[in-house]
Amino acid sequence: MKNKPEIILLASLVALLCHWATALFVIGADGAQGEVYRIIYLHVPAAFAAFFSAAVLLLASLCALKTKNDRWLNLSRAATEVGLLFTVLTLATGSIWGKPTWGTWWTWDARLTTTFLLGLMYGGWLLLFSSLAEGPSRTRSCSILGIMIACDVPIIYKSVTWWRTLHQPQTILRSGGSTMDGDMLTVLLTGLALMVMIALTQIFYRKKNLDLADELQALSLRGVP
Repeated sequence: MKNKPEIILLASLVALLCHWATALFVIGADGAQGEVYRIIYLHVPAAFAAFFSAAVLLLASLCALKTKNDRWLNLSRAATEVGLLFTVLTLATGSIWGKPTWGTWWTWDARLTTTFLLGLMYGGWLLLFSSLAEGPSRTRSCSILGIMIACDVPIIYKSVTWWRTLHQPQTILRSGGSTMDGDMLTVLLTGLALMVMIALTQIFYRKKNLDLADELQALSLRGVP
């Protein structure tokens, strides 16, 4: 019998496929942007999954600094890898949307730039982790960088209000309520919840694999076949 995380992951994937089918074939196109608007149902959930990964990374980094236990780095590494995956997906889908909307694949818009920075810092965390020897210095350095990565998330979210930007303003969490059509908003929020759930299960399985790898390495060092 499958364990609960596997059931959650499978159910989330099936539900996500149904969600995408609804977004493509049931929900109507946006009156201003047309059919290209449909990519928002992948773009926004991917972005929030990247942000959720940063929140997990923040929690693991704070715990590692407090306990000085490098076992928290496996959770940090898992969250970083998943966060990088979803950040790349966010940037890719954003570029696909930007070409017909702005007439260019990329521009140094405030939100795009800060999201690109998030991806760079995720990648930098992995490089830092692999370049340092195991010990307190690696734990401290990676944890500090993990906190910095999480600090970039609110900057990304508020960038459209803090700076002059091409990116559309906030449409979901804003004073006065969402500006989106009710059906569109429901489908979008459903996809967001599903994508975050998938990110959570990916982090869980990746951490589990990293823990098993550490156990096997420890056994091999003790000469256990």
